[in-house]
Amino acid sequence: MTDSLSSLPYPQMVEKAKELGAEQLEIATGNWSKAPHMQLDTLLESTDARQEYLGILEEHGLSISALNCSGNQLAPNAMGESHMSIVKKTFALAPLLGVHTIVMMSGLPGASAIDSHPNWITTSWPPENLDILDWQWRERLIPSWKELVKRAGDSKINHIALENHGCQLVYNAQTLKQLRAEVGETVGMNLDPSHLLWMGGDPRSMVRSLGPMIYHVHAKDVRLEEGIWQAQGLLDTQPIAAYANRSWNYVALGYGHDLSWWKEFFSVLVMVGYDGPISLEMEDMTMDQLTGVMKSVSVLKAAMPRVWE
Repeated sequence: MTDSLSSLPYPQMVEKAKELGAEQLEIATGNWSKAPHMQLDTLLESTDARQEYLGILEEHGLSISALNCSGNQLAPNAMGESHMSIVKKTFALAPLLGVHTIVMMSGLPGASAIDSHPNWITTSWPPENLDILDWQWRERLIPSWKELVKRAGDSKINHIALENHGCQLVYNAQTLKQLRAEVGETVGMNLDPSHLLWMGGDPRSMVRSLGPMIYHVHAKDVRLEEGIWQAQGLLDTQPIAAYANRSWNYVALGYGHDLSWWKEFFSVLVMVGYDGPISLEMEDMTMDQLTGVMKSVSVLKAAMPRVWE
């Protein structure tokens, strides 16, 4: 996931990714990403710009695994409108770049038609929480996703991989299955183990539960901070930059879960038939980007059940 090397300009990022052993790149188009490696409007408007962009990839023997437009297109405010615009532009650009997979998030609306901020319900009590959830799904999530799935089909997008992220209506195996039952199999999971880990789940079990519903995988680690999480729990609202005091932190691969854990995780993916991309995402704030990526790549090469040339 090229935001992991956001400090490098596009040509240098591609060169470094190839040097590290990457074969495909997941590239962000906007929304929560600053899209350091893609000018969405320019590529939509210019055939020459697209040819130049793809030419740099081809020169290094790389291709695009997915476009990532993660944001909250269901937010009940101007941000939601802006993010939905980027989503629609990303869907339009994908076929022009020969890309058939989109990574994004389900979105999170408000609690009612008059709300101006998103509202994530995480418990069934008090009882009105269930009424809110029902409204969010029935009035906002399902209608929006029926339209997006149709738009994806028109753009020859085969797979929309929703990341199991917090503050989203789809954040685990159950909620993904619930949405697929309503809108169809275009929608699957971008399985990011780090998020399920801070929610208290086990990604290996999620893999077994979802099987062929997994369309994309992020390799990203979390460490539960000893002496803090046991006292505070895992619902931590401190800023990510306050990592010294948080209950959990995103870390480079191997700094939260050891090599044997990652070996098992990748083996279980093979067991359920997954043969798609493993997209490294590095957000460890205790080291610089390139160091974190290099440390993570070393774990990937040792853990993935394949031979690296």
